[in-house]
Amino acid sequence: MILKDIIKGIEAEVLGAKDVDVKDIQFDSRKVGTGTLFVAQRGTKVDGHSYIAGAVEKGAVAVVCEELPESMAEGVVYVKVADSSKALGLMAANWYGHPSEQLKLVGITGTNGKTTTVTLLHRMFRQLGYHVGLVSTIVNKIDEEELPTGHTTPDALELNQLLRRMVDAGCGYAFMEVSSHAVVQHRIAGVRFAGAIFSNITHDHLDFHKTMANYIAAKKGFFDGLDKEAWALVNVDDKNGRVMVQNTKAEVHTYGLQHDADYRCKILENTFEGMHLVVDGSEMWCRLVGKFNAYNLMAIYGAAVLCGVEKGEALRILSALEAAPGRFQYVNGRGITGIVDYAHTPDALQNVISTIDGIRRQSQLLITVVGCGGDRDRTKRPEMAQIAAEGSDKVVLTSDNPRTENPDVILDEMESGLTPQQLCHTVRITDRRQAIRTACMMAKEGDIVLVAGKGHETYQEVNGVRSHFDDVEELEKELGIRK
Repeated sequence: MILKDIIKGIEAEVLGAKDVDVKDIQFDSRKVGTGTLFVAQRGTKVDGHSYIAGAVEKGAVAVVCEELPESMAEGVVYVKVADSSKALGLMAANWYGHPSEQLKLVGITGTNGKTTTVTLLHRMFRQLGYHVGLVSTIVNKIDEEELPTGHTTPDALELNQLLRRMVDAGCGYAFMEVSSHAVVQHRIAGVRFAGAIFSNITHDHLDFHKTMANYIAAKKGFFDGLDKEAWALVNVDDKNGRVMVQNTKAEVHTYGLQHDADYRCKILENTFEGMHLVVDGSEMWCRLVGKFNAYNLMAIYGAAVLCGVEKGEALRILSALEAAPGRFQYVNGRGITGIVDYAHTPDALQNVISTIDGIRRQSQLLITVVGCGGDRDRTKRPEMAQIAAEGSDKVVLTSDNPRTENPDVILDEMESGLTPQQLCHTVRITDRRQAIRTACMMAKEGDIVLVAGKGHETYQEVNGVRSHFDDVEELEKELGIRK
């Protein structure tokens, strides 16, 4: 592809011939080869400008950068831009032929509920007979073909390549999680969204964003970038719902349980087997549990209707859908109810515990196993422990994914949020497998064991090494369930 076509629509200063032929685009200098266009990005830990000379030595024919190098190689075209990351998104869209404009792409942002919402929207539209794409934390999909996933939102090149594959496979719709990191890092620059959903904002990712104001601004940036042909669907019960759409050009719609909204729901009954709801005046039974899932269902319902699905048909399919893996997932054995949930934020953990508390009988004890990830927001650690202790009869503090941190230091910080009385019914076991085993040994028939934090993940990362670990498998083993 010719360079001038790749940088079309990008404000840039070009030093050299715009008609140079480019074989591929890379922002990782290790992947550069002959004919590559190298994009020098400024990352949180590494500055790609330091690798320009090495990329040129490997055969790069063009370099996109924010600052020109002191020594420029002869025959190499240098393209100076204001923001390399934003330029990469626009170039990726040009390179892959703007695939997001050739299907209806719906994105969801928010602290909690993203994976459940996109996963169930994908299932719904598959049942409706459409070819559908999915971009999620758990897995990327083209119809039922599963593709590997890394970040919640892929980098700009990977995302546009994935969308191109979806278009080429005949997908008419795609549903995608949009993280706050992706917005700030311009991974979605150049991507057109037909619709956008906002779920909620609670304490998370302050290790990256530093303040809640920055975190909220990052989420809002997604809606600021929508065009006038798009729609925005926001949770009006969250105080930031209206904030998200203050400056959007999109057509605004709302959903909620408490306030007046375009799509509204009321919970009539909540049990471990599911919920009895009234949605837009129609009663329905669904297999999902808890108030937080009622919000997820309303986001799914509203998005489906805005995508053209008839209301009755949307409700019919919703009633049969099951939760995404690792989201309030049941494991029952020995008369004990085991629940695995991805709750890794204070609000998510509170929601899950409150849901269980609203359903369980007085005689049923709740034993919660919980940890906090390493190399992530440290400020939520004491709060997570406190929420677990306040809402549970017994708590087992353990490792999550310590990554490069000392797991005992993480547990020290969690314990700092507990009172002496709370410490009396709290056990600390660093080894997660042993922690789950201990919780199951504590439980008697009728009790509930909640294992929170990792959900769908099938690994544990310690000292940068990932080893197989599955909370569901561990619970099944301890509760005597044979597969």
